Amino acid sequence: MTETALQLDLSIAFLLAVILIWFMIAYQLVLTVAGFFHTLRSVRESREVDAMRFDWPEVAVLIPAHNEGLVIRNTLEAMLAFDYPADRYEVLVINDGSSDDTGAIVQEFADRDRRIRLINVKPDEGGKGKSRALNIGLAQTDAGLIAVYDADNTPEPAALRYLVAQLLLHPELGACIGKFRTVNKNRNLLTRFINVETLSFQSIVQAGRWKLFRVSTLPGTNYVIRRPLLDHLGGWDESAITEDSEMSIRIYMEGFRIKVIPYAVTYEQEPETWSVWFKQRIRWVRGNNYVATKFVKQIPKFKDKVLAIEVLYLLSLYYVFFVAIVASDLLFLASLAGLVAIPLPGPYTAVWLLAFLLFIMEILLALAYDREDSFGKIGLIVLAYFTYCQLWILVVAKALWLDFVKREKQTWVKTLRFERRTAKD
Repeated sequence: MTETALQLDLSIAFLLAVILIWFMIAYQLVLTVAGFFHTLRSVRESREVDAMRFDWPEVAVLIPAHNEGLVIRNTLEAMLAFDYPADRYEVLVINDGSSDDTGAIVQEFADRDRRIRLINVKPDEGGKGKSRALNIGLAQTDAGLIAVYDADNTPEPAALRYLVAQLLLHPELGACIGKFRTVNKNRNLLTRFINVETLSFQSIVQAGRWKLFRVSTLPGTNYVIRRPLLDHLGGWDESAITEDSEMSIRIYMEGFRIKVIPYAVTYEQEPETWSVWFKQRIRWVRGNNYVATKFVKQIPKFKDKVLAIEVLYLLSLYYVFFVAIVASDLLFLASLAGLVAIPLPGPYTAVWLLAFLLFIMEILLALAYDREDSFGKIGLIVLAYFTYCQLWILVVAKALWLDFVKREKQTWVKTLRFERRTAKD
């Protein structure tokens, strides 16, 4: 290949990277604005719900728990504080083969409050994944609505009531999801990064897509789903290590919707060390690999083509981000080192700078929904872009390697918990 041909190929690759990244940023800007309007409407909606009277149905709250002794006590206290009628809900803790004091703590609560029920899974049969634990819990209740919370969650008292109310008001909904916030956001730099990431994802991708396309995905916690729909779907897929995204696709295939309720809030613990973060994120991407492989051929069969496009975009998000960032990073470094020169004329420096500024503005607007858009967040966002965002390249690459090169079997990897020092530290 001649030097001229190489330069032309690099120029085309550079332009494609610019177009791809700008498409993602422009699309996210649209979602950010849409998410803003959904949040405004949700404030009014919460007041409307508060003024309504309902015949509250029975709800079973399922909490899979595998070695959750550090956090389960706070979680159960929050469950008992729901402002939902006490005789209309129960909390089933699936003690999934724990080797710590999880079972003893749950039994302590069950002995003094009939709303708490302990379901023990034998140690030699436990720890096989969240989906299996949920299916075990599902078989132990006849409730018409099923709520799911992770074992580290401390929802606000109104969270369950708000989620159930929307299912009662809208029969087209198969499930409703709330918002999760980081309880340990101020612990260290990593948790601050994660807090920005999770709030942005929920305000942009979840709320924005719901406002525009009536599409969102189950987050794995703080959601309520209809029991008849679950039974029809055969419960959770026990081969899926991200059971939430897998279940979301099947719900949409049945013609139901999943609504975002940002005022139904829970607090959850996020990884405090990079090793725990890497393991959790790799599980997420590998789970997405499984879901994409399972459903990609079925997407063209969706009757709702807008929904089909959104589902396809959702499944490809990790890979689009990976390709765009890797390509742009390589070209930027090669140009910086003088190894290549892009001969195509254009204000590339201004284009990249504007894209970066838009990225910061989008994140700040998303954080403003939760009143976390302080001036100091700008520096954190800039630092996150050059460090935290780049680390996702390694995460996606490792997941792709394990699934499509080594073809290693996917197994559930539990996220390590940390001792809580304050209510919201």
